[in-house]
Amino acid sequence: MAKKYIGIDISDKYAMISYYMHGMSEPGTFSMVTGSEIYQIPVCISQKKDTGKWLCGEEARRYARENGAPCAEGLLRKALSGESVEFDKEGCSGQKLLFCFLKLLLGLLVQLGEGERPDRLAITAENMNLELRTLFRQFADFMQLPQECLLLLDYRESFYYYAYSQPFELCVHDTALFYFTTKKLLLWRLSRDRKTIPQVVTIAEEHYRAILENRDREFTEIVKKAFQGRFVSAVYLIGSGFDGGWMKKSLSAVCMGRRAFMGKNLFSKGACYAAAVKAERPDWPYIYMGDDEIKMNVSLKVENEGETQLLTLIMAGDNWYEAYGECEVILNGSPSVDFWLCPPGDREGTACSVELTGMPAREDKTTRLRITVRPEAADRLCISIRDMGFGEFVKSSEKVWEQTVTL
Repeated sequence: MAKKYIGIDISDKYAMISYYMHGMSEPGTFSMVTGSEIYQIPVCISQKKDTGKWLCGEEARRYARENGAPCAEGLLRKALSGESVEFDKEGCSGQKLLFCFLKLLLGLLVQLGEGERPDRLAITAENMNLELRTLFRQFADFMQLPQECLLLLDYRESFYYYAYSQPFELCVHDTALFYFTTKKLLLWRLSRDRKTIPQVVTIAEEHYRAILENRDREFTEIVKKAFQGRFVSAVYLIGSGFDGGWMKKSLSAVCMGRRAFMGKNLFSKGACYAAAVKAERPDWPYIYMGDDEIKMNVSLKVENEGETQLLTLIMAGDNWYEAYGECEVILNGSPSVDFWLCPPGDREGTACSVELTGMPAREDKTTRLRITVRPEAADRLCISIRDMGFGEFVKSSEKVWEQTVTL
């Protein structure tokens, strides 16, 4: 059976849901209006008075308006703040309402024959902070979806997966995205280092004030300055700020020597691509280095069958919120553990040694150590080493050594 990958783009106002299966040339996006490209679904929910059935999106708004029923809006904010809403004389927490909304969202795909339970679910938001990650992990538990089947990304990383899943001619050089809303205008530019294996992809961000007047003229100047002296293969124009058909001269500037695309569902599609890559592409030739990604491989120097090898505990490109490494080793020689910190494509790297001060004197190979590496930030790791003894022969000293390493 073909695996199903679902991508959800969610903000406090709107959500979009895309789906991707084997045999599809690109992800599809669900529209509440059959045959249209109206992909934005209002993040709101209402409940029928007679049956208790939950409704979402415009259907919920319409029912609430026609029947005088409550309609809860802004569910993401309510879930994070712990706010509750009264339905049928009972209070419902914002978290419960959001989870119900997301379940209804997944249920919409039943109409397409896709089923409610995806093999992997990727959720993307503009800024995927720790609060949102905790919230969406709780939703995965609510849906009885294994945590390893849940992927959480911000818009920048979704853009990365979308851009590098396109035909090669669209990403042979830099790839850019303008994100324009009523309050802001951002430019994200992806660049890749062809000298490294895998290729390291970095993202540069530029902020502009929201253009309220003379949009066409001002945006033309922004585009010219942003791309001056740069090779850009493709430009994506995302956000409600581009609505209204005001782009005349600026569109010509955008398309000068490059392809341009406009739409609203890029992030939900990018989330689908991310889910598919994580599940099926161990040979994916890129590593993304955003603000939340670990910039170095963190490896342990070990002896295996007489040869010194590197056992990687943390991979460069792992998101620091989710990265975690653990292993058990047998200590041989001096009471210390050597780590190797190395950026992708760099053979030099930096050695880091953790001294096991106060380790009881024992014969070689009679001490088992449990080593864990947990990031505290994108550039900071906490290394913990625990003396486990050696089974029934050597009792553990219960000692734990911890060291913080700055990358």
